[in-house]
Amino acid sequence: MRCLALSAGILALLIAAPSPAQDSDPKAETEHRVKPGETLGGIASRAEVPRILIIEANGLKQPYSLRAGQKLIIPRRRSHVVKDGETGFGIALDYGVPWGVIAAANGIDSKAALRKGQSLIIPTVSATSAVTIPTPAPSQSPSTTTASGRYAWPVEGPIRRGFAPRKGSASFHDGIDILSPAGTAVRASAAGTVIFAGDGPKEYGKTVIIHHGGRWTTTYSFLSRVTVKDGEQVSAGERIGLVGETGLATQPQLHFEIRRNREAFDPAGYLPKSD
Repeated sequence: MRCLALSAGILALLIAAPSPAQDSDPKAETEHRVKPGETLGGIASRAEVPRILIIEANGLKQPYSLRAGQKLIIPRRRSHVVKDGETGFGIALDYGVPWGVIAAANGIDSKAALRKGQSLIIPTVSATSAVTIPTPAPSQSPSTTTASGRYAWPVEGPIRRGFAPRKGSASFHDGIDILSPAGTAVRASAAGTVIFAGDGPKEYGKTVIIHHGGRWTTTYSFLSRVTVKDGEQVSAGERIGLVGETGLATQPQLHFEIRRNREAFDPAGYLPKSD
């Protein structure tokens, strides 16, 4: 299955800095301790950061009341100019930020098509929203990694099609396709944050992408149904969708990928050996 073309740009997940000093510049601070009488609107105005970005970065709920002493992440903005053919799916994968959060920060419909040249604000994800798990470094051979550094199988079943690296003009396959009955629960291979949940590119069909920290992601495609939402925290083994045959699938199966910085790795080297 051919994947989205790799997009250019800096692939970085900004993490909040340590607590600033009491006299720090509100226009530069990345964390703010709420003082008595302060409001969300006032903090946003002094920090010169849109209110919606602070709400999203901290997971605040209406009516957005604050309490003295509460710590708030102040997300400093990044921007992204949409390139020809880019989708929310790819942008979320690039930045490790839920597409729903990006769409909300820009006041756009998460399902709307993007325009070439469109400028997007990329909000900072809070330091607590990305779950870091032990994963093999890209320079390591899969055979040298420990069991604790591997991911769990998202479903059980025979592999219909294995991984094939990108080499010149040869056919490639960025993940593995696992045969499993329609409606089988697809489980998160490791703990993390959902950064995409919905209809992916036509080749993928219904898709979930989970960010695991350290720029590692897992992708689950061909789903018949998605059972998680953008920005949701999931535990290892938690159900995220159901096996289907959307996208390029011609029979019930799961397409599964493991990536770092959008570079695809053979999942067989990171999963426990099957019996």
